[in-house]
Amino acid sequence: MSPFLILLIGMAVVIGGVLVLRLHAFLALLLAALTVAALTPVGPDAPAAIERVAQGLGKGFSNLAILISMAAIIGKCLLDSGGAERIVISLRRLFGEKGTPAAFAASGFTLGIPVFFDTVFYLLMPLGKALRMKTGRDYLLYILAIVCGATMAHSLVPPTPGPLLVAEHLGVDLGVMMLGGIAVGAITVVCGYLYALWANRRWEIPLRPSAELSEEDLQAMQGRDESQLPSFFFSILPILLPLVLVGGQTVAKAAGHPLRFFEVAGEKNLALVLSAVAAMILVMVQKRRSLQDMGESIGSALASGGVILLITSAGTAFGTVLEQSGIAKAVADLMPEGRSMLLILVAYGVTAAVRTAQGSATVAMITAVGIVGPIAATVALDFHPVYLALAIGCGSKPVMWANDSGFWIIGRMSGMTPMETFKTASVQMLVMSAAGLAAVLLGATLLPMKLPLP
Repeated sequence: MSPFLILLIGMAVVIGGVLVLRLHAFLALLLAALTVAALTPVGPDAPAAIERVAQGLGKGFSNLAILISMAAIIGKCLLDSGGAERIVISLRRLFGEKGTPAAFAASGFTLGIPVFFDTVFYLLMPLGKALRMKTGRDYLLYILAIVCGATMAHSLVPPTPGPLLVAEHLGVDLGVMMLGGIAVGAITVVCGYLYALWANRRWEIPLRPSAELSEEDLQAMQGRDESQLPSFFFSILPILLPLVLVGGQTVAKAAGHPLRFFEVAGEKNLALVLSAVAAMILVMVQKRRSLQDMGESIGSALASGGVILLITSAGTAFGTVLEQSGIAKAVADLMPEGRSMLLILVAYGVTAAVRTAQGSATVAMITAVGIVGPIAATVALDFHPVYLALAIGCGSKPVMWANDSGFWIIGRMSGMTPMETFKTASVQMLVMSAAGLAAVLLGATLLPMKLPLP
């Protein structure tokens, strides 16, 4: 059977499983992996289809288990300790009263590195509503500022699961992915913020009542006792620690002067463990929690992280069996020689198509890298593979519509109608996605960082 037909069947199983059968993403990806493995012709001595899928699952667990579980702990501890709220308050003071929307964007991007988009939006949106009650204006600007920061970190900067898996699958150093994600993310956030300023002048969104927060709750937030929150330094430490350690190791290697400290502490798994320990200490000191209370809190974080680990590992299995189908060679043979830059557009387009079809940015990234990764391994790239990873991240933004849970979370929490959500937040994501793709193409052209041939 043609590798292209196998690929189309695999994608149809993923999208149909999530969209039509309403299967959990783990089951949809697992079923797609089994389907592709069963359709792929193999030798008589090759393992059975289920064994090859199981091997792919094991590969995903071994590469990602520590990273994803530690990231889940960090996010939970930042929320429980009040550290996340302290970061927001401190950035608001730094930007000033007039710069509050910019502070929301910066806070969203910072918190979106270890915390999922939905949680960041739930955390920041009440502050946006409280400010709207206080100022009587700029409500849409507050909403879109929160969205533009949190959504881009979710798709570009590890240890968020999507970019983490993409970096692992493409063989991109985690420090390079972090630094590249922050650079491209900053460009996209600025473009998204400029769109928010324009949209805020064009449309007036009223502050409507919602079931999540009453007017009394919002008024109470404005009088919160900040002395109960941890300091900014200790709040930001669990986020900065892995960026400094892993990024430091990457920079030291690139400079040709490896430092023993970064060689050890900059190992990605150890760096995330150290960050998680710092986050747990923050909770214990700030909230005076017992070890039993801490154990229950960590247990709930690991339960959430376990679901994400299942999804990403199923995605690894799907990518592994796709590689065995021969799709990489088939696509590579069709690509003009010396035109590997086209692969960036392919990576972006595939991710955007899957995202639009089934709604989840993470599933779109997992599916796309399973297709693009094997192709990249067989093509002589004219640029560093981090650009492919960033193109996949940018491609996971369009098009947000009614099949995406984030679409309804933004609308429900803000009080916007579906049409208001689409013409503001969905269009904003299109703008940021296009800006990110342009930045990736420009970077791959002007600063290719091409890896030496093995």
